[in-house]
Amino acid sequence: MSIATLVVDDEPIARRAIVRLLRDDPEIELLGECGDGVSAVKAIRSQLPDLVFLDIQMPAITGLDVVATIGAARMPATVFVTAYEQYAVRAFEANAVDYLVKPFGRERFADTLRRAKARLSAGEGPQASAKLLEMLDALRKREDFLERIPVRIEEHVVLVPVDDIVWIQASRNTVQLHLAGQVHELRETMTALAARLDPRNFARVHRSAIVNVRRVKAIHPWFNGHHVVVMDTGQQLRMSRYQHETFLRLVSTRRDERAG
Repeated sequence: MSIATLVVDDEPIARRAIVRLLRDDPEIELLGECGDGVSAVKAIRSQLPDLVFLDIQMPAITGLDVVATIGAARMPATVFVTAYEQYAVRAFEANAVDYLVKPFGRERFADTLRRAKARLSAGEGPQASAKLLEMLDALRKREDFLERIPVRIEEHVVLVPVDDIVWIQASRNTVQLHLAGQVHELRETMTALAARLDPRNFARVHRSAIVNVRRVKAIHPWFNGHHVVVMDTGQQLRMSRYQHETFLRLVSTRRDERAG
């Protein structure tokens, strides 16, 4: 069996490493290399490879954009190549999509190529397309969430990483971002900001409070079904009894992920 293969990566060193390893396999017919998303789209459409190694993080047109442009149903078997990003890797694994994390060794590459060959032999077709669509949707949703929030401090605008936020407090049409030792005010409603935060990492514990789940130290019972959430800064926040079950499930999920 001859497998027509295309390599797409904007980093020359990574691209050459993949090409070198592919050349060691007599079943691989190397069609060529692409250093950007635009040339990748053209090559996939014109050369119709059986297999493509596709870098996710490329400037202008990313690997995800390449998949969206070609269409999941028309994409060849795909191995995604990425610098480590935990959420992306979980999306690949959840949808049984092959991936390589940079930097990778010869053994890891061989395992990935072996799986890709097995899927080509099995002719997954529509099933593979569905997996790609689900993975693409999961990663697109992730891209929509805020990673940094611009706040004005005197005459300057500072970008605050959302990971640094301990909790968020509502105050009419503004919110206060509570960091360890700092508080920033933002002209935005709590509802609007909540919609732009990753729900895996932030949870609303009260009508006027959102917490960073990763900064929760403890949860204590209070009275009448209410609980108190203790943050790692020592801040104590009252939790509505209506939020308790959902919040505990989210905290449990985060704990399981850390253990894994």
